[in-house]
Amino acid sequence: MKDFTGQVVVVTGGANGIGKATSELFVELGAQVVVFDREQPENKAGIDNLMIDLGNLGNLEIAIADVVKKYGRIDVLVNVAGVSIPNTILDLEVDKYFTTLDINLHAPIFLIKHVGKIMIKQSYGRIVNLTSIHGKLSEPTSTAYDISKAGLEAATRTAALEFAEFGVLVNAVAPGFVSTRMSIVNGEDEMDSDWFKEVYIKNKRLPIARPASPVEIAHVITWLASSSNTYVTGQTLTVDGGLSARF
Repeated sequence: MKDFTGQVVVVTGGANGIGKATSELFVELGAQVVVFDREQPENKAGIDNLMIDLGNLGNLEIAIADVVKKYGRIDVLVNVAGVSIPNTILDLEVDKYFTTLDINLHAPIFLIKHVGKIMIKQSYGRIVNLTSIHGKLSEPTSTAYDISKAGLEAATRTAALEFAEFGVLVNAVAPGFVSTRMSIVNGEDEMDSDWFKEVYIKNKRLPIARPASPVEIAHVITWLASSSNTYVTGQTLTVDGGLSARF
């Protein structure tokens, strides 16, 4: 049973995609949700919003303090926000490289630090980081993105070890193909492209033969973040429709 009644949940990147689906599911399950995002999400009961640029790491401690001042506690942190800026290694641009690392890796780590202190005092907490199959698999032009996701999985393990004795569990969810705004490249949704249908659907590279919906990922996140999860920590759960199971 997933019941978040009375709990306060912080979700980064909650204005769209997986973050939006996750925020809305937490509300359905009884939580008060606070979204950290540069964009304004839809106004919905149970969802508060803090407009914040996660790339500015100095803002994070203040934002967390604001949540605690308003709601008194933080029970769950879900790090969803992420960017992907394609660049080959030979053409790697410093600003794009560090933008990716700041949002995808450094912001989650410092949020874990600030929220972790609160959860340790509470003797309870759940942290879930959204990584990707890119944490273990790679493709051309994805250097910074791959590094950021692999690094976040490493940080997940370390935080899990350091926080376990305090009743705080830390895990990651690694999706494969998901129908979100990030799947739109040059105005086309790659999930609808001929190459995707040929390679991943017709040739069965993707065994389930379709991309995930954001809410399917959200259900996995909410279970890991729930009090029903009492013994899973330091793990990355791959949710990719069998994509990475094939040789």
